[in-house]
Amino acid sequence: MAPLLFLLVYLILPNGRSWIRTSMDSIRIRGGKPLYGKIEISGAKNAALPLMVACLLTDETVTLRNLPHVADISTLINLLCQHGVSAHLNGHGDGNSNGRSISLTAKEITSTEAPYDIVRKMRAGALVLGPLLARIGKAKVSLPGGCAIGTRPMNLHLDGLEAMGATIEIEAGYMVAEAPNGLKGAEIRFDNVSVGATEDLLMAAVLADGVTVLDNAAREPEITDLVLLLKAMGAEIEGTGTERLVITGKPKLHGAEYSVMPDRIETGTYAIAAAIAGGRIELTNTRADLVTSVIEVIEAAGVDVEITDDGLIVERDPAKPISGVDVLTHPYPGYPTDMQAQIMALMTVSSGASMITETIFENRFMHVPELVRLGANINVHGRSAMVRGVKQLVGAPVMATDLRASVSLVLAGLAASGETVINRVYHLDRGYERLEEKLAACGADVERIQGE
Repeated sequence: MAPLLFLLVYLILPNGRSWIRTSMDSIRIRGGKPLYGKIEISGAKNAALPLMVACLLTDETVTLRNLPHVADISTLINLLCQHGVSAHLNGHGDGNSNGRSISLTAKEITSTEAPYDIVRKMRAGALVLGPLLARIGKAKVSLPGGCAIGTRPMNLHLDGLEAMGATIEIEAGYMVAEAPNGLKGAEIRFDNVSVGATEDLLMAAVLADGVTVLDNAAREPEITDLVLLLKAMGAEIEGTGTERLVITGKPKLHGAEYSVMPDRIETGTYAIAAAIAGGRIELTNTRADLVTSVIEVIEAAGVDVEITDDGLIVERDPAKPISGVDVLTHPYPGYPTDMQAQIMALMTVSSGASMITETIFENRFMHVPELVRLGANINVHGRSAMVRGVKQLVGAPVMATDLRASVSLVLAGLAASGETVINRVYHLDRGYERLEEKLAACGADVERIQGE
C-alpha cells in the first residue's frame, strides 16, 4: 500500500491542482503565435532514473536534487518501493525544480522481483537488474517496456552480467538471475554502444569483486552524471566521459547527495520551439555544452543562438525563412536520436529540403504519418526521410505514438494555422514537465483538455 500512497502524494500540488494525468487527455494548440519569454529547464529524466536506481547499491540514504516532475519518475518510485526502498519527497512540482529533491533509503531489500505491471511502463525499470544482483545476489526482473521505437534487446546487459559470474534464464517474460557467490570483475566490450547496458553494468561493477573494464561504453552526459554520483558514494571509477570505464569494485558504498543534470533533450526541444514558431526564448537552468550538436543544426537552419552563463537564448525573426539541413543521428557527441522527431518538425516548414537519417532505432519514424496529416511533405526510404519544406502547416487532429514523437507534433502545431489537437499525450507526461504551461507562459495558445 505504501508505494501507491506515495505516488498519490507525489502527484498532487500544494495548491490543490492535480498532476494526475490520464491516457484520455489531449492538448489543443492554435498555432501561428511567436514565442517570447523565459523557460526554466527541468532536471534530466534520463539521468534521474539511473541515479534513483543507484540507491539500491547502499543501505544509506541517497538524496537527489533538481528532480524532474514527470510520470516516469513516479513509476520508478513505485518500483523502488516494491523492493523495500523508503522514499521521501521534498519540495513540489510548482515550477521550481531546483527546490525539489528526493531521499531514497534501501536499508533492506525486501523483494528482488521487479514485476511486469511496473517495468512494462518504462524501459529504465530493467536497470534494477545489475544493482540487485550486485547487492543481493539474485533478481527476477520483467523484460522491459517503454516507447515502441524499435528493438532494444537486453542481450548486452545479460552477456555482461554473465561475464561477471551471474547465471541468467528467461522464464515467462522475466529475467531470472543469480550470483550466489557475488559478481566478479571482468573485461567487457560492447558490440554496440548502449546507454542502458553501460548504466546497468556500471552499477553492477561498483560492488563486484575485482576490476571491471567496460569498453565501447556509452559517453552520453547521463552516463557521466551516474559516474559522478557513484564516485560520491565511494565507488572507484576511471575514464569518466570516455568509451573505456575501469571500475574497481568495493565491498560497500555509502550514501550521498547529488544534483541531477539539466535535461538536454528538453533544452533542445524548447530551442526548436523558438525556431519553428519564431520569437525569442531564454532557456535557463541548463548548459549549452549539453546540446552542441543541436545548436549547430539549428544555427545552420538560420536560427540565432546566444550562450549565457545560465543556458542559452534562441531567437528567430518570424519573417526569416528556415533553411533545410541534413541530419544524421548518432551516439553522443553526435546528434541525439531523442531530438530526431523535433528537428524533423522544424524541417517541415523550411524553405528547402533536408534528409534526416536515423541510425539508432529502426522504427523511429512513426511521427511521419501524423506530420503529414498537418500538411508536411515527407517521404521515408528505409532509415532516411526526405523532408521538403512547405509554406504552411495546417492544424488537424493527430495521434501521439511515443514520447519524442508526441512533442514533435506539439512543435508542428505551434507553426500550423488553425487548431491542432494531439491525442494520447500521456506519452508527453513521461518526459516533459508542465510542457503546456511553459509554452503558454511564452505566448503560445495551448491548453490541456482533460480526458474522462
